[in-house]
Amino acid sequence: MKLAKNCIDIGVRTNQIDEMLTFWTDKVGLPYDELLKIGNGVHQHRLSLNGSIFKLNHARDLLPESSPSGYRELLIVQNVREPTTMTDPDGNSVTLVPAGFEDITHIGMRMTVSSLSESAQFFSEVVQAETLGPNRYRWGTTVFILNEVPGLQPSGGMQGPGYRYTTVQVFKVDAEHAALIDRGACEAAAPTTLGKTARISFITDPDGNWIEVSQRASLTGDLSPD
Repeated sequence: MKLAKNCIDIGVRTNQIDEMLTFWTDKVGLPYDELLKIGNGVHQHRLSLNGSIFKLNHARDLLPESSPSGYRELLIVQNVREPTTMTDPDGNSVTLVPAGFEDITHIGMRMTVSSLSESAQFFSEVVQAETLGPNRYRWGTTVFILNEVPGLQPSGGMQGPGYRYTTVQVFKVDAEHAALIDRGACEAAAPTTLGKTARISFITDPDGNWIEVSQRASLTGDLSPD
């Protein structure tokens, strides 16, 4: 894949915006970037995350009860001597780690998967991430660490609070989306244009975890599909 930004973003959904913003800005130390109104009563608070963006999506309506996604723990490189784990107001796990921990230089994401072999194929062949080990893959600057849980309940996808999706920035979303489907990804949403901001689509991995494929005007200069 040809990335327009060499960092993968993290998408979170919440109903507790005040408590969550206080935790992630004050306790974790993520700088506030900007606010985007993305429609359907959702405001996206964007925090800087070592080159990535932490997308804190506040839903006006009550989020439904849902099984968690496979995205289980965010790891963030900071100036610490040893891993320090915290839990945010919604129960999301975040660990501050020293540079080099589990090969992480910027951020990492621990994931639960039902089949390590299927997920390994997805990361190595479908999204073309770099293989670091039997269960670790570097996509851009982000390291994904896979933990196999046989009989794992399918991901709740985009529904409910918590870590719900990741975002990869590309130059031409239509071409990349089609190529991802050809290589074995499942389509969750076909490419669509969001005003003058971005053209996006969604795919899912073998366990139903959502990945946003984004062509953002601020990075690519235009939103044309060709």
